[in-house]
Amino acid sequence: MVGRRKYDQGCAVAHALDLVGERWALLVVRELVLGPKRFTDLASGLPGASPDVLTQRLKELTAAGVTRRRRLPAPAASWVYELTGWGAELAPVLVGLARWSSRSPDMPYDAPLSTDSLMLSLMALFDPSADPGFEAVVDVDLGQQRFRLTVADGRLAVSRDARSRDGMEARDGVESRDGVARDRRPVDAVLDTDQDTLLALLRTDAPLAEAVDSGALRLSGDPAVVERFRHLFPLPEPVPAAEPA
Repeated sequence: MVGRRKYDQGCAVAHALDLVGERWALLVVRELVLGPKRFTDLASGLPGASPDVLTQRLKELTAAGVTRRRRLPAPAASWVYELTGWGAELAPVLVGLARWSSRSPDMPYDAPLSTDSLMLSLMALFDPSADPGFEAVVDVDLGQQRFRLTVADGRLAVSRDARSRDGMEARDGVESRDGVARDRRPVDAVLDTDQDTLLALLRTDAPLAEAVDSGALRLSGDPAVVERFRHLFPLPEPVPAAEPA
């Protein structure tokens, strides 16, 4: 990390920014929270970052001990980047930051999201008080990516399903609170859809049957479970907008 401007303070917050405070660095971490990715997959999730910038951020994060590069075993046999054990400890930090910023009056909810960013936003917005006692396992199939969302004991765990069709490995479930869930419950419902339809189901009261009838959603399992599940992610009330000086 020679040549980078650093705070060089004894403050732990300042040192954290020295490690992951460069532009795109935390978003690289975000894209790796649910498991390893090839460089091309990272670039796809971060379309605003040039290949040179992404390469530099990965080099810096690897030097800092946050990420590492390794080759997957056959049949994939491709080189991937992944979080180290220490780097993975940033997951609840990212979720907390996302939860905090979701209350911004300027939060652009209609702006594009990467698939992994969508999963992180669900972890941030998850509100168990919306349906106390509800427990379920819901698989969400978004084309090349399939995720398992497990709600149990007032917690949400999200993991990339091993059946995702990108050849990547899946991590153990990452909870929306501290800790890791390793739940082996049977799946209650599967949502096979696209990202826009999923967001519409989670953010509006549009009838579930309407999405199914249109062909935008293919639902397997118990529709009643899905109806309860979709209301666990309410958008928070924004903080009051700042008044002009």
